This record gives sequence, C-alpha cells and structure tokens, in this order.
Amino acid sequence: MKVAFFNTKKYDRSFFELTNSKHNHELFFLEPKLDAVTAPLAEGCQAVCMFVNDKADAQTLEILAAHGIRLLALRCAGFNMVDLKRAAELGITVVRVPAYSPYAVAEHAVGLVLMLNRKLYRAYNRVRGDDFSLDGLMGFDLHGRTVGVIGTGKIGLIFAQIMHGFGCQVLGYDPMPNPSFAAIGAARYVELPELLENSDIISLHCPLVPATHHIIDAEAIDQMKPGVMLINTSRGALLDTKAAISGIKSGKIGYLGIDVYEDEDNIFFENLSDSVLLDDTFQLLQSFSNVVITAHQAFFTKDALQSIADTTLTNITQFERGLPSQNEVKYQEKVIAKSPA
Repeated sequence: MKVAFFNTKKYDRSFFELTNSKHNHELFFLEPKLDAVTAPLAEGCQAVCMFVNDKADAQTLEILAAHGIRLLALRCAGFNMVDLKRAAELGITVVRVPAYSPYAVAEHAVGLVLMLNRKLYRAYNRVRGDDFSLDGLMGFDLHGRTVGVIGTGKIGLIFAQIMHGFGCQVLGYDPMPNPSFAAIGAARYVELPELLENSDIISLHCPLVPATHHIIDAEAIDQMKPGVMLINTSRGALLDTKAAISGIKSGKIGYLGIDVYEDEDNIFFENLSDSVLLDDTFQLLQSFSNVVITAHQAFFTKDALQSIADTTLTNITQFERGLPSQNEVKYQEKVIAKSPA
C-alpha cells in the first residue's frame, strides 16, 4: 500500500523506514503539514498518515477522498483534529495509536514538576555564568503535598504512581474511573471542585473533547489554592491560556509547566529562531520567570517512537488485508470524556 506521510522529520523517517521492513508498504514522506492546501500531494496513494498538528477538516477530507484516499492513519493518540463525521460519510477509515509509551509523557510531566519546584532552569543558567548564589532558588518538599490528577488513563495513572512514590497524597478526577488508580496508596477519586480546592500540584492527563475544552478556565483557577502548580502535557486547549496568564499575574498560579499550547500549530516542531514570533500570548507566557515551556516533546523517546511506528504500520497492514482494527476511531454523536487508554 502506498502511504503519504505528512509533517515528517528525520526521526520519523528513520523509525518508519526501519519498521517497514516487516510490512513492505511504499512510504512517501512529505515535510508539509496536512491541510486543504497540501492534501493533493497525496495523489496516487491509498492512505495518508498524519500527526497531531495536522488538520483533517471536512475540506481536507473531501480532497483526500477525491484523490482515492481510503485510510487516515494517525501516528498519535489524539484525534480532535479530524472531522470524524465527514470521514465516515466519505468512507475514509480512521485509525490511531491509542498508547505508545505512557511512561514517556508521565515522566516528562514529573520532570516539569521538579524543574519548576527546584528552579533547575535558573540554577543551570546561573552556574553556567559562574553565579553560585542560592537566592531565588528555594523550593519545597514534594513529600506530604497533595497532587491532583485530572484524567486517570494510562498516563495519568503512571504520573500518580510516581508522585505517590515521592510521598504525595493523590487525588483523581475522571468521569470513567480506573480501578488501578484507587489501588495507589491513599489515592482517591473526588469531584473536580474538591480536587481544585485541595491540590498543591495539578496535572492534566485527559483527552481534548468538547467536554474538556478549557476544563481549566478562569472559574476553575479561582477555585485553586494560591500559588498552585499547574502542569499540562496532554492537549493545549484543555487550558485557557489567557485565564492562566491572569492567574499568574494575580499569584493564584505560582508555577506553570506546559508541553502543549492551544495555538501551537504554527510554532512547535519548527526552528523559528531566525523569525519574529507573532503570537503575543505565547511571548507573554515566555516572559514569566515561573513558567517553563517545552515544545510538545513529552512523547519524544526512542521507546515511544518505535511503538508509534509499530502500531501505525500494523494499523495500515490490517486495513490493507481487510482485518478489523481495535485502533479504529469511529464517529459517535456523543463523545464521552474518557482518559486515553
């Protein structure tokens, strides 16, 4: 099967080319992101592979269908960038990678917690400049603190387990409770307002669906403890960025660590060091000394990239052979806010 891979980097190509020796598909790698303008580049292919910052809206899908595309393979877990209803109407099957390395994302979230708490980013730069003073670097013991986990699928569960290992009290919120979460020490499920009010650290690990869009907004931030630490390694639009900025200015948010940003599409995964960044909101976020931003790299481990390549190519092979896939994403009239498996 000939597959057009959009939005690819060198690391994508190396992992997919190596793994493809087991599948023998014809892989056609493209640098541009997928959208209505670039969709015609898939002409002559039967399938398209896209990434988290590509766009498969109705217009894009119609162009793909007109060029004979029958399969849309997502090499990521999220699928909010796909118009599933239109895909179903056009007869395009959508598959994804529901889980690659949940440890990668969970461990990165913990890394952000440690970096913010112990001011590691400041300490590193100070020592590089021969400044060995400790003023402004004071942190706090994680032991005994309360950590709120919003979304307790595989990633949220692993994050909770790690934080429990630090000696933290763990609170969870999820419309679809995970039995394994309640088995973590003294971890317990609570309603969202209770989690917001009692957590010293809050980490987001839920998918982006209509019910979770801006789940952390001005009202939610108002319910939090003064000086709370907020971590988001899941989806950018879970967090209302402007509300977060107001929370930072007021002191309600004492620390913010994000690996995702709601308007990241034209920023992340690119080298813009020679450009003028026109996103004023993002520039303002970068200016705060208590904010750490990484560019959607939480997933970026050898283990995760290998798993993504394995699952994606297996999804394509199963489709080619007419076999059902447990990773197919089907359109539903109502989508339940469920944490990623």
